[in-house]
Amino acid sequence: MPFDFSRVDNGELTLYELTQILKPSVADLRTWTNESLDTILTIIGAANDAQVAHIPHDPDAHDPYAPAELQHIGWSLAHLVLHVTASAEEGAAVASVLARGIPYTREPRLRYEPDWQPVTTRAQVMQRLEESRRMRLAFLDTFPDEPHLDVFQDVSEKFLERFGKMNAMTRFLFGLKHEMGHYDQLREAARQAREIAVAGD
Repeated sequence: MPFDFSRVDNGELTLYELTQILKPSVADLRTWTNESLDTILTIIGAANDAQVAHIPHDPDAHDPYAPAELQHIGWSLAHLVLHVTASAEEGAAVASVLARGIPYTREPRLRYEPDWQPVTTRAQVMQRLEESRRMRLAFLDTFPDEPHLDVFQDVSEKFLERFGKMNAMTRFLFGLKHEMGHYDQLREAARQAREIAVAGD
């Protein structure tokens, strides 16, 4: 587990309060980024093209931002990888701005998620993961030697109450928290894909 967010998840602390206690370094963020991506690689394992593109059964699937015909389908491993990397990269991008002493607004969001439907091969998924690793670590390289941790992103009152203030460290970790929150969904998609492969043998 790259980082333990359980005290935030159970409402004991905001994410900002947790970072104030633990005082993570840029080196820690780099380590946890690598560990998170390596965890996803482990979950995917030896999944082949058909397995990374397999649409799992998910009775709870609901994506209000998708076209109507796609709102209630499960997310493939490929889809999940595109989703989590996009959000983690957004966190890294905003964190870079804040770390350099520039307050940031809520909009525009610095997030881009590619269309998942053309991503149908293992090679494409592996490329996306390693590309995301390179991008996130590169954003960390833009942090000054002494990041400006007294500079924050504007967030809603509801968000502030739940997660606390978003400085560079907190904003980067929020993206990582989102990625880790999808681990179980990734594991279930991988499990179903393996079962389908075995049944087809």
